[in-house]
Order: sequence, then structure tokens, then C-alpha cells
Amino acid sequence: MSTEARSAVAPGGIAPPPRWARVAAHLAVASTVPSSLWRAALALGVPLGISEQELLENYHSPGWGTVYMLGLSALVECLAYLTLGLVRPWGEVAPRWIPVIGGRAVRPMAAVIPAAVGAGILTLLWWSQLVVVLWVPHEHDAPYGAYRAFMLACYTPLLLWGPLLAAVTVSYHRRHRTA
Repeated sequence: MSTEARSAVAPGGIAPPPRWARVAAHLAVASTVPSSLWRAALALGVPLGISEQELLENYHSPGWGTVYMLGLSALVECLAYLTLGLVRPWGEVAPRWIPVIGGRAVRPMAAVIPAAVGAGILTLLWWSQLVVVLWVPHEHDAPYGAYRAFMLACYTPLLLWGPLLAAVTVSYHRRHRTA
């Protein structure tokens, strides 16, 4: 770390996040995009190796399944975006437009605890899903062939989300603990 980086301190005596933490936070957000796009495409009727009949029977799309898949994609992206709060100024002071807490300092543990719990849940969820997808036979194992490889390529980056969030959370906690 350079002398300038060590001496640069944000208002309130908190050191700025290290470069690796900023990169990790952005990678955490980016890790969710491919699966959200895959889910959104499926919800909007792009077959992706799944027949229209199977789409309707197993995914309830079109119908409430479409709303569910689009809503899940939006929720995942919003939750992933919160990772940036651990390396951005709005993770130190809540933006003014947020009712009740806007303009107030963010209590470090109010960010660290949910982020740490989320990192643990995400890591467990996605790594256990990988085992299920790769090694447990399924009755409805669509999509098939190249579409299955494409789906796995879209979902595999999610394996990084939990560990990256954990690393960024540790960085945030260390910076705020020493302030």
C-alpha cells in the first residue's frame, strides 16, 4: 500500500477501502448478472433448451412463474448491489433520500452482521446447489446439451458471490474497527 493510500482517511477517521476490496465488491455484483439474464430470458419466453410445454408445466411460464423469475432476478441484483455499500460512501453515511435514516452515519455492525450472514448463506446455497446440479440425477433434467452447458456457465459465477461478499465484509469491518 502506498504512503498516500495509508494517509488518505475518509471523514470520520475511517480509512478508504483497499483497491482489492473495491474490485471484489464489483466482481460480487457482476457474478449475479449472467444468472439473472438467463432467468429473465427464460421468463420472457426464450426457450434456452426447455420446451414450451416444460416451461409451462415446471416453470409456470407464461404466468405467475414469469413474474416470479423476473422478480427473483431483480431481487438478486438489488441484494448484490448492496455489496457496493461496503466500499462506497453510502456505506458510511446513508443517502439523504432514504426515509428516517437518510444523512445519518451507518453503524458498522448494521452493515457487517447482515453482510456476514448473507455471505455465509450465499456460499452454502450456491456450493450445495452445484453439488445437486452436477451429481444428483433429476427427473426433469432440462435444459439439455449445449443449453445445459450455457445454463451452468451462467450460474457458475454465483459460486463467487458469497466468498467475495465475505472478503469485502471483512475489509469493511477491519476499517471500521480501527477507526
